[in-house]
Amino acid sequence: MNSEIDKVLDTSGLLCPEPVMMLHKAVKELEDGHIIKVIATDPSTTRDIPKFCHFLGYELIAQESDEKNYFYYIKKKTT
Repeated sequence: MNSEIDKVLDTSGLLCPEPVMMLHKAVKELEDGHIIKVIATDPSTTRDIPKFCHFLGYELIAQESDEKNYFYYIKKKTT
């Protein structure tokens, strides 16, 4: 991920629907065009976060994972 990250949201240990609820709140606080990195441990986020982005028009720039974490890089839409 080469873009500058404006905010990091760590939802480690939280289960559905909390990571998406926290992401929704955090994205509202971002300025248009800013990027948020989400760290999650709940496997359901691999389904829920891309759907969240698609539904609300945010750009899911990248989605990565390692042995225990999922990482999402989301750009807030410009209005």
